Amino acid sequence: MARSDVARTAEGLLAAAPASVREARSLVRRELPGWGAEDLVDDCVLIVSELVTNAVRHGGAACVLRLGGDGVQVYGELFDPGRGAPRMREAGMDATGGRGLQIVDALADDWGVSWPESGGKIVWFVLGGRSVPYGVSQHASDAFA
Repeated sequence: MARSDVARTAEGLLAAAPASVREARSLVRRELPGWGAEDLVDDCVLIVSELVTNAVRHGGAACVLRLGGDGVQVYGELFDPGRGAPRMREAGMDATGGRGLQIVDALADDWGVSWPESGGKIVWFVLGGRSVPYGVSQHASDAFA
């Protein structure tokens, strides 16, 4: 994979409904191959699925998925207006849920939560390297301010 001279971005407004998880996956599958990031699609789909599922379950309001990339790295962020902090849980062997942030932590090169001054939260992640992608502002919470 070669770094592109141009950073690419994609964004989607997602309803607080289970069907939004499928919409978010489709956005990733549609956009990343055109950015030269084919090898990051599967991990990005899993991360986005987990983050949108959490936002739908716990946020109860529409959320915004924003992706940026340069062909080598993908930076993603999911904004929702909820005030609750996402936290990793220990899920028992028989549990059918509770592993979402463990999956994000295992797949992402880096991830975290930022708190825009205007309210809500942004859960962000980076794939393909430990630095923020070329052309994408670091933890772009100011974009939601």
